[in-house]
Amino acid sequence: MLAEDWRRPLRGKIPQVPAELDLVVEDAEGGFCGAVVACDKEAVTLEDRFGRRRVFPLAPAAFLLDGKPVTLVRPAPAAAKGPARSASGSVAVAGLRARVARESRIYVEGVHDASLVEKIWGHDLRVEGVVVEYLEGVDDLPAIVEEFEPGPGRRLGVLVDHLVPGSKESRIAAQVSSPHVLVVGHPYIDIWQAVKPSVVGIPAWPAVPRGVPWKEGVIEALGWHVEPADAWRRILGSVRAFTDLEPELLGRVEELIDFVTIEEQS
Repeated sequence: MLAEDWRRPLRGKIPQVPAELDLVVEDAEGGFCGAVVACDKEAVTLEDRFGRRRVFPLAPAAFLLDGKPVTLVRPAPAAAKGPARSASGSVAVAGLRARVARESRIYVEGVHDASLVEKIWGHDLRVEGVVVEYLEGVDDLPAIVEEFEPGPGRRLGVLVDHLVPGSKESRIAAQVSSPHVLVVGHPYIDIWQAVKPSVVGIPAWPAVPRGVPWKEGVIEALGWHVEPADAWRRILGSVRAFTDLEPELLGRVEELIDFVTIEEQS
């Protein structure tokens, strides 16, 4: 609740409070209340109990803490308490030098899938020497697998969108039976849905009627008025770490990385 006299001339100095993660404050002007989820030198991002996020400039007396005006400031850099972590949560390898790529590969359906995997797991993949390529769909997956010629030391992992019982994708994946190939997938129609809605600043991914192209339907429902490529840049730009993605995708990508590297580790 807003303090009754917060607009009146203030006596004394308004305290400065570091915008530490999970600090709960209220926007003094509009009343938006939420926990701090990010802060840079110019702005702070708050997330309310419904998962909605808003960005506010760091301005004097712009927030209320326990009903009293405060000025949020960027927290001082924390002293290193352990090894640095990559976006996937793994231990970051300092001074990483390029290594020769393995013959094993990971295939994903499209360029959006590949860019998301690179953003979160790129460091891990470079450590392991694993290359990610995209297929532009899975309709020809059996022929692509045959052309790849999988075998010992040459494994293939495939990430498929909408891999649920009865889907076209599940029927295609069932045609691949090589022990040197692992086909896994997530339940989402498109990789966009693997990004948590709150990260993008929406309450949920909208339902798109049958017969309407999914990406275009989502863009129209959200009222973004942009092309799919621009929408994806907006979505991908909101992703910072593995915690911004749904568990159904995280587990499958980790599974593929393990599969294509396990032979040389054993």
